[in-house]
Amino acid sequence: MALKVAIVGLPNVGKSTLFNALTQTAAAQAANYPFCTIEPNVGDVAVPESRLDKLAAIAGSKEIIPSRINFVDIAGLVRGASKGEGLGNQFLANIRDCDAVAFVARCFEDDDITHVEGRIDPLSDLDIIETELMLADLESLEKRIPNLEKRARQDKEAANTLRLCHLALAQLNEGRPARTAKVDKDDEKAWHMLQLLTSLPALYVCNVEEASADKGNKYSDLVAERAAKDGANCCVISAQIESEVALLDAGEREEFLAALGLEEPGLNRLIHEAYKLLGLQTYFTVGPKEARAWTIHVGDTAPQAAGVIHTDFEKGFIRAETIAFEDFVRLNGEAGAKEAGKMRSEGKDYIVKDGDVMHFRFNV
Repeated sequence: MALKVAIVGLPNVGKSTLFNALTQTAAAQAANYPFCTIEPNVGDVAVPESRLDKLAAIAGSKEIIPSRINFVDIAGLVRGASKGEGLGNQFLANIRDCDAVAFVARCFEDDDITHVEGRIDPLSDLDIIETELMLADLESLEKRIPNLEKRARQDKEAANTLRLCHLALAQLNEGRPARTAKVDKDDEKAWHMLQLLTSLPALYVCNVEEASADKGNKYSDLVAERAAKDGANCCVISAQIESEVALLDAGEREEFLAALGLEEPGLNRLIHEAYKLLGLQTYFTVGPKEARAWTIHVGDTAPQAAGVIHTDFEKGFIRAETIAFEDFVRLNGEAGAKEAGKMRSEGKDYIVKDGDVMHFRFNV
């Protein structure tokens, strides 16, 4: 399951610094002036998963393969971007196919780093970003509806799409993002196909100064309140700290974080929040050849989980030999778990749990 998260924000809020830290590269130029990111930068990042190392050590796996997540860093938005201000609509196509949007809000004061609006007000920053995305969605819908109205008379699919467009339009005209619309489960696929920017789940990222990296500050507190009101997820991170941590080796990293009172890098929290936002979880396959993490949705059945590996696994699913992560570790692997009666044979109706270690039996 290839996940993609867009990183959006006003210029000079720390987007590109955050992206650099996420990908541990300097692919995105971080500079103190607007629009230094001209083309979208895409970074492929391993999802932090400490359980995978433990499983691999027990099984003697030669290779460790974590799940992956893509981050897309786009040029900073400014007021009027949907109408062509700044880099205008150049960013839109790059985030329409994303699974979620991370709104980076500047929650730090620094006279050496200019703010495009001339003040530090993260809530206003969020409003500007959301407004520009809503205006872009309005324009997209208004262009699409006339053609759908012509086709809807004879085409049921077009009629359904038109109905969903009007549902989204009603929300946007009321000043609310499309994600606030109540969509029936049967319509979720067609709704997603509309590719509305404001229908994407939102994660608010509070970029704070180093001293506030552990508990946040007055600005991030305001954003957290806003997130609760908007039904969005929120996390606090210091992009500057993360960019420094990314350059350290594992031993130095732990020591550096401990000195700052942090248990793990903020980037780990960001990725885990993205998983939580999208309703995702992890299961594992483990053997001498490799230990691997697989991403699935919470509530997926065993055949659906098998299908993430290969569609043939889902089509020909027979059963899944399953061990809970805690049992696998406590009993020192598959043999010990089996001997203790902790390996279960699960059928098609089994709902996979986070951390399950699974081996699929199938016949095609």
